[in-house]
Amino acid sequence: MENMPQDDERAVDQASEEAAAEAGEIGGKGSNEDLPPDERPVAEAGGGESEGFEDAENLLVEHASHGDPGPDPTHLAGEAEDPEAAPDEEYGEADDARTAEP
Repeated sequence: MENMPQDDERAVDQASEEAAAEAGEIGGKGSNEDLPPDERPVAEAGGGESEGFEDAENLLVEHASHGDPGPDPTHLAGEAEDPEAAPDEEYGEADDARTAEP
């Protein structure tokens, strides 16, 4: 750039600044750019948010403590058996076990 005329240097500098500004707009605006500079590191480090772990833990506690009971299937069950109503039972004989001994 030492041998370059001053007009060419200005044109190169202006083109570089325009390219840098255009490259800076790629991806849009960051979510933390509206924050004051002293609050940005806290927000970038999570700032107390734990990515839903507290919500998942609360749901786990709720399900484990049976706070919201599921449906009761007892109304779908048939009538209980009456042990006195059965006639005399006949039991089958046990299966014959084959052994190697005579």
